[in-house]
Amino acid sequence: MASRRFVVVVVAAALVAAVAAQSSSPPPPPGVPLPPNYHVISPGKLKRNQQLACNDDKNNQPSCMAKCDRRCPNQCIVLCPGCKTFCMCDFYPGVSCGDPRFTGGDGNSFYFHGKKDQDFCIVSDADLHINAHFIGKRNPAMSRDFTWIQALGIRFAHHRLYVGAQKTATWSNDVDRLELALDDEPVRIPAEAGARWESATVAGLTVTRTTAANGVRVHLAGVLDIMASVVPITEEDSRIHNYGVTKDDSLAHLDLGFRFHDLTGDVHGVLGQTYRADYVNRLSVSTSMPVMGGAPNYVSSDIFATDCAVARFGGGISMVTAKAY
Repeated sequence: MASRRFVVVVVAAALVAAVAAQSSSPPPPPGVPLPPNYHVISPGKLKRNQQLACNDDKNNQPSCMAKCDRRCPNQCIVLCPGCKTFCMCDFYPGVSCGDPRFTGGDGNSFYFHGKKDQDFCIVSDADLHINAHFIGKRNPAMSRDFTWIQALGIRFAHHRLYVGAQKTATWSNDVDRLELALDDEPVRIPAEAGARWESATVAGLTVTRTTAANGVRVHLAGVLDIMASVVPITEEDSRIHNYGVTKDDSLAHLDLGFRFHDLTGDVHGVLGQTYRADYVNRLSVSTSMPVMGGAPNYVSSDIFATDCAVARFGGGISMVTAKAY
């Protein structure tokens, strides 16, 4: 039975609002809008401080300086007055940020570390399957990799949609590092906010730029909305967290927002299972870093494979033999 009981992601509204000043006619944001007193700032590389016209006219207070939290240095929400800042992952179901930190359909946040250079199914349903490819760095002082989502492989009907961040050495916000392909054919969109591509072969599939570079909204009518932004690991973040970023790789990856339509009650995957009516959260949500384990249940043999142990896509699936160590 189709399920519509969950709150949907509204990060799209925030991302579109962030580029409203750059485009006179940005794409309409799906979902419920954020409160009217919000701003979205995207400080960029090594520029965390950003002055806002965030006035408190009622109390006659001057503008304040906003600073994104170190957990979300590339983009955050600012509520005025007072310049209170929040990471999007703190609020919205269907969001994945950073080392990947998900906010599930049940509203709880958790980490899923996976393993670098492997693929994991994050959503698997009867008619929709989404794998994520992880990149990472190993900290010798830790027993696991630092990992980030570099690309998505999306299966629906007999189609394959790829959304990925290209490897880049020196990061520039003005250089587009997004890579998109439908059924192995590149998707090319003019480099301007609001530019839109519509598939000639898949009814209802569109991709719209939310920024001139490195940000898109993928919309498949009746199935999903995905907001994807390519972001780097900054030198400052690397220094603080000991990520080990080198001059030949900025570890460009995707920050993501998902909105799903008509998921079944049998949906699974790292994120997908949290949308089930019978999902029971057994993570220690009182800790600062609740971690979802069980990586071997979600590992796939490649970015488009539907052979993870919890796969629900199609029928007659043979399970993957690869392992996540």
